[in-house]
Parts: sequence; structure tokens; C-alpha cells
Amino acid sequence: MAIVGAHVLVYTPEVEAVRDLLKDAFGWSHVDSGGGWLIFALPPSELGVHPAESPAHELTLMCDDLEATVEELRAKGVEFRGGTAVQDWGVTTTMVLPGNLEVTLYEARHTTAI
Repeated sequence: MAIVGAHVLVYTPEVEAVRDLLKDAFGWSHVDSGGGWLIFALPPSELGVHPAESPAHELTLMCDDLEATVEELRAKGVEFRGGTAVQDWGVTTTMVLPGNLEVTLYEARHTTAI
């Protein structure tokens, strides 16, 4: 047996708008699995396991230069909520995708697996 990848799901009432953003603003390659149902290739990924009182998971996207990435994505119509926050492990901000779908974007200041 081999795990060959991860399939991430996001849920939004504005499916077409999020698909268009991932295709046009992010520039992610994709396939049409039938009837306009787009499946996107993700950039290299890593998985961290954190302690918590109850089970949870989240989608966080990484970039190599937060300020430049935010500027580029804003120019393509991506909305951001709040400013940036400096943590011990990186600098973060919140992207707001169509349907009020919040996704953290961060520039790592820790050793990464990718």
C-alpha cells in the first residue's frame, strides 16, 4: 500500500467563483473531471500535527514572500481580511475567497519539509 497524495476539499456557496479564482488568480493547473467539475493540482505540501483539545483540521497556504504575494493577489481581485500577524513560526494573513471562505496565507519562518 502507498499513499500517493492528498485530496483537499473546500466548501462554499460560490463554487464557480472559487474555481475561477484558483484557475485565474492562483494560476493552478486543473483537469475537468466531467461536467465542469474542476480538480486542481496543488503546490508541494506538508502536514503538521499540533496538540489540541478536540480533533480539527485546516487549510493553510504557504508562500515565500508574503508581502509580494498579497500585492500580486490583491491586483487579481483576491480579498484579504485584517493585516499581517507576526508569529514565532512565520507571518500570516487571511485571504477571503468567494463565499466568505477564509484561508490563512503565510510565509514560513521555520524549517519546512518542502
